[in-house]
Amino acid sequence: MTQQAKETFRSRTAGGGTALAAKVRTLGPSMTRSMQRVAEAVASDPAGCARLTVTALAQHTGTSEATVVRTARILGYPGYRDLRLALAAFAAQQEAGAPAAVTADIAVDDPLADVVAKLAHDERQTLADTAAGLDVGQLEAAVAALATARRIDVYGTGASSLVGQDLAQKLLRIGLIAHAHSDPHLAVTNAVQLRQGDVALAITHSGGTVDVIEPLRVAFDQGATTVAITGRPDSAVAQYADHVLTTSTSRESELRPAAMSSRTGQLLVVDCLFVGVAQRTYERAAPALSASYEALAHRHHQPRPTTRP
Repeated sequence: MTQQAKETFRSRTAGGGTALAAKVRTLGPSMTRSMQRVAEAVASDPAGCARLTVTALAQHTGTSEATVVRTARILGYPGYRDLRLALAAFAAQQEAGAPAAVTADIAVDDPLADVVAKLAHDERQTLADTAAGLDVGQLEAAVAALATARRIDVYGTGASSLVGQDLAQKLLRIGLIAHAHSDPHLAVTNAVQLRQGDVALAITHSGGTVDVIEPLRVAFDQGATTVAITGRPDSAVAQYADHVLTTSTSRESELRPAAMSSRTGQLLVVDCLFVGVAQRTYERAAPALSASYEALAHRHHQPRPTTRP
């Protein structure tokens, strides 16, 4: 095995079975049902699947050899042989300690203390899954584009619009020109004004929100660098994104829809982008942050007029 092959294998096996399980949770909804069966099998029993040939795994999951190979490739491996080697490595890592048990969904009659514990568990899992599945190369490219952008437009609707506003506010505080757009008409109108050297960033967990995809498409056609933060890396929004940053989400339930749980992963990616940009532009960012802190502190300490007698 060449040195490059060794590095590639190490990067794919970093994080062990936890990272693989994170990929399955993130990519599973976009897979066919037969591919989901293969993905779930290798994530739940890496040791057992590592002992199976491609034919045996296909029989075990009630699928075909072609489906097994396609699933391996979607999970980031050139072929089944590479996935099988990784599964063997994951199995060895698991011997050191069993993974943490996953809590049950929140029930209508759960005591509030249980709700807090379950939500905390799901939040931690979402953050861990997002971190494990985040492509650092794509993140670095997005950071580089944002740090040198003439102008930055951020698109999002619903819960994702709140995340977009958070990112725009953070970037404004370090001296960048950034605007968040939740109105689809204004988003498209502004996207038309973008050009090479500008950045357009779309936030959509489903990857299929038309009101977010359309302004990103316009920005893409105008020559701006485009970035998508999404839970579905093979969705419609990705075809207009130069860089795709994948997020994870905790299990959707009746009391906690995906729109709520997806924000946790999105906010982690936003913070990674902001810190990366602040690092690259530190000489400008540090004074800008200090100035904004000072301005806000001064405002907070101003005495307010009293209307009572």
